Amino acid sequence: MAGTKMLKLPEVLKEIDMSRAAFYRMRARGKAPKLLKLPNGQLRCRRADLDAWWSSMEDAA
Repeated sequence: MAGTKMLKLPEVLKEIDMSRAAFYRMRARGKAPKLLKLPNGQLRCRRADLDAWWSSMEDAA
């Protein structure tokens, strides 16, 4: 995982232009980017996982 860019949830929300509530609804449906939960409870998203999610959204459109 060394060298892997990890984004904080607010950074992800800003990039995808979505509210936290809408993001959690999408996550509950299994449609959100993959997140990692750290031991302190914070959420992170790998840059590669967010890029893959963007690609899947293009495919679905």
